[in-house]
Amino acid sequence: MTAIDVPPEVDYLKVVHRRIQDRATARATIACVIPAYNEEDTIISVLSALLKQTRLPDVIHVVVNNSDDETFYLAREFAGAHEHTYQDVTYRTEVFVHDIGVNTDKKVGALNYGFSQVCNDFDYFLGVDGDTVVDKHAVQYLEEEILSDPRVGGVSAIYTVAEPKAKGFMAKFLAAGQRAQFAAFNMDNLVRGRNMAVLGGQCSILSMEALRNVLVENRQATPWVKDSEVEDSLVSLQIKNIGYATKISARARASVGGMDTLRSLDGQQVKWNYGAIDLMWPGQRSNTAGQPFHPNLRLRWSENVSMLFNIVTRISFIILLCASLSIDAYVFYPVWLIPPLVAVVLNLRIALSVSKRSPRDIAFALLAVPAEIYLWLRMGHFVRAWAKFFTSHQTDNWAAQARAERGAGYAYLMPAVVAVIIGAGLVYAWAQLPVQLQSDILAIGWPVLYITTMVQTAFMLRKALRRHRGFRV
Repeated sequence: MTAIDVPPEVDYLKVVHRRIQDRATARATIACVIPAYNEEDTIISVLSALLKQTRLPDVIHVVVNNSDDETFYLAREFAGAHEHTYQDVTYRTEVFVHDIGVNTDKKVGALNYGFSQVCNDFDYFLGVDGDTVVDKHAVQYLEEEILSDPRVGGVSAIYTVAEPKAKGFMAKFLAAGQRAQFAAFNMDNLVRGRNMAVLGGQCSILSMEALRNVLVENRQATPWVKDSEVEDSLVSLQIKNIGYATKISARARASVGGMDTLRSLDGQQVKWNYGAIDLMWPGQRSNTAGQPFHPNLRLRWSENVSMLFNIVTRISFIILLCASLSIDAYVFYPVWLIPPLVAVVLNLRIALSVSKRSPRDIAFALLAVPAEIYLWLRMGHFVRAWAKFFTSHQTDNWAAQARAERGAGYAYLMPAVVAVIIGAGLVYAWAQLPVQLQSDILAIGWPVLYITTMVQTAFMLRKALRRHRGFRV
C-alpha cells in the first residue's frame, strides 16, 4: 500500500485530486454551544436569531449553569427540531437545553460541558454567549471564512454593544463608551491583516480539529481551563501556538449585552485586564505560563503602554496646572488645544466606521467630554487590575464580576478614593516647599510634559489617518 492506502496500479495524482474535491464539496457540520448564566432577559432573542440564520447550525446546545432565574424554562421552549429555508435550501437543526446546576468552573465549565456533547461528531464549534444576538448572516459568513483556508483555526465575529435596555443617562453613556471601545479594538485587528488577538466568546467559530490538538499539545483534559480569567484569550493563544491562524471576520456581526452601571462595568473590565496581564506577564502564577512575546499579545502590550501614557500625561497636567495656578505662574498656550482636537478626530473616525452607528455614537466622539470621562473610567480599571495582579491577595474575579452585576460591592470606587488621598498629600507637600523650588519644579515639569504629550499626539494622529481599507465595525 502507498501512503494514502491505494493500490499501486491506481493513478496516485487522480486519487489525491478526487479526495481534495470531495473534501471541498463536503458540507461542514457546525455545533453551537451557548453557555447561559441568568440570561432570562436575552436568551429568547439569542435563540430566535440563531434559528433565523441563513445557514443554521447543525445542532444547538444551551448549557444553563449557576442560574437562579427563568433562563432554563425560557430556553426549554425552543428544545427540539427546527428547520429554516433560505434561497431554496432547507436547513435543519435540533436544540438541546441542559441545566448543569451549580458549576464551580462557571462559564469555563459550561463551555467544556458543551464541548463534551459535540466534540466527536462535528467539524466546527460555534460559541455564542447567552446575551449575544447574531446577525442573520453571521453563521454563514463565519463558515465561509473558516473554510476558505485550512490554516485558519478560528474566526471571531465583529461585535458591538447593543442599545441598553435600562433607562437613564448613565446606561446610555456607558453603552456609547463600550461601543467606541469595542469599535477601536475591532478596527485595530481588522487593519492588522485581520489577525485577531482574541477569539471572543461572544461569537466565534473554532475548528474542532484545532481544539483537539490544543488538548494534546497542552496536556489538557478540556479546551478551556479554569485557571485563566480570560478563557477565550488563552485558547486563542494556544490555537495560534500550534500553527493555526486566528482571524476576525470581515462581515459576520453580533450584538452583545453591555454593562449599564459603573459597578458592573468595573467588574467586567478589571477581570478582562487582570486576565490579559496574567497571560502577558513572564513566569508562571498558575498552571498556565505567561507568554509575553506571543504575537497575539502585541496589541495587548500596545493597549497597556498607551493606557500608561494616558494616565501619566493627564495626571501630570492636572498636577502642574494646579501647582502653577497656586503661585500665579500659569500661562495658557494654544498649542495645548492640539491633543484634544486630535483625540476628537480619532474618536470621530472610529465612530464613522461603526456599522449601524447611532447619533449617540457621533455625539460621544464630537463632544470630547464623554469620551474623556469614559477614558478616566478605563484608567481606573487599568490601575485596579494591575494593583490586584501585584498583590499577594488572590480573588475570584468571575465571582467579583457576578456580584458587581447584581449591584453588590464598592471596589469600583477605590481609584477615586485613592486619587483623593494622594491629591491631598500632594497639596500639603507642595505648600511646604519654598517658592523658588516650586518655580524650578514647574520649569522642568512643563517641558517634559509637553514633549511627552506631543509624542503621544503624534501616535494618535497616525492612527486617525491610517487607511481602514473599507472595513466597517
